[in-house]
Amino acid sequence: MKKGFRLPITLALLVIFTGSCHKADQPKLAASDINKVITQMSAIMIHDVTNPPLAARFFAYTCLAGYEVISENNASVPSMHGKLNEYPAISKPAQLVGYDVSLAAILCMMETSGKLQPSGFLMVKYEEKFIDSCRRIGFSSSVIDSSVQYARLLSKKVLAYAKADKYNRISNFTRYTPPVKPGSWVPTPPAYMAPVEPYFNTIRPFTLDSASQFLPVEPAQFSADKNSLFYQYAWQVYKEGGAELTPEHRAIAGFWDCNPFAVENNGHMLIGLKKISPGAHWMGITGIACNQAKKSFSEAMKIHTAVAIGLTDGFICCWDDKYRTNRIRPETAIRKYIDPNWRPLLQTPPFPEYISGHSVISSASAVILTHYFGDKFHYTDNVEMKFGIRPRSYTSFTEASNEAAMSRFWGGIHFKDAIEKGIIQGSSVGSLVLEKLK
Repeated sequence: MKKGFRLPITLALLVIFTGSCHKADQPKLAASDINKVITQMSAIMIHDVTNPPLAARFFAYTCLAGYEVISENNASVPSMHGKLNEYPAISKPAQLVGYDVSLAAILCMMETSGKLQPSGFLMVKYEEKFIDSCRRIGFSSSVIDSSVQYARLLSKKVLAYAKADKYNRISNFTRYTPPVKPGSWVPTPPAYMAPVEPYFNTIRPFTLDSASQFLPVEPAQFSADKNSLFYQYAWQVYKEGGAELTPEHRAIAGFWDCNPFAVENNGHMLIGLKKISPGAHWMGITGIACNQAKKSFSEAMKIHTAVAIGLTDGFICCWDDKYRTNRIRPETAIRKYIDPNWRPLLQTPPFPEYISGHSVISSASAVILTHYFGDKFHYTDNVEMKFGIRPRSYTSFTEASNEAAMSRFWGGIHFKDAIEKGIIQGSSVGSLVLEKLK
């Protein structure tokens, strides 16, 4: 009897082995490979001038695609079904064998990004080069082919989930017209751009019960009276974000600028300066931390996904407040009521002032990263070094996020209360994401 059972057991073990990730002698991908995809996405976003909320959305679905591959092949990585709003129960592709889990996850990210981003063809070209590099380092053609097949099947399901968030319906809304009353936002120089993503609060969030879940207190009431709280806020920006700006504060403002809409006036033309978004900066920081802490591939994918989700939900909250309050920017208020010749250090981005988006998403990211790396994680941020921006070092993510928030004040584009309330909202978002994903 014992001899009769040897063949079925052997065959079963063979099926399990060939259907799993890879053979022992095959190469392995690392956490740094995740960050390479994120870096390529950021480059495409710069090419496309992708706005900050939309950039976060792209990051979130792309990371979710990679995460889903890991989840389906690692029992210690739970599915997002039941954790994220309306996230479906996705079944692992049946009878698909011979793939490498990490390779399939990276390819699934690329497939998803390539379909989401306007210039996705650039990611398709990058994917082709990546596959060639995989062959050179030792991945067999059969493993690559199976991993590609897996990635494409799974990406379609994540893209269906993305389509259901209703972002594609925004273009059907009536063109947004800012309210015309004292203290309301108006387009600012030099490009006087139309308001960005006024209906972003209508898309489905990942963890929030609604865009207004963490509604901040109302901003200081607008008033041209020199004794009013609003006027004091404006005067504070005028002095500390202008005449009294220190070299250090000037450097901090420039370091965290991250304005994809910044332009340079070159005679009769406005030339885009091509900068990364705030979310891309924090995704870069996430990659730095994962590499420095030597996180495993699956751990790094989980952390990148959590941060990307926090970024998106943070923008949904923040944008809900921006277009609900429609508050005037410091540049407009100061020029009209204090000094007509005043200019902020940074260019004012094209959307209302309250609350500060940098403050919200930086705080949310810091809360999430602190959970995974601790509150005394020292690191050097060199994300934008290739753009000529000198690295800065930090003793914690909270230190970095507070500096990012204050950079908006020193840059002359936010009032203090928008920053303070943004930090509070972002912390709430970050904590909620961690609670939902645990």
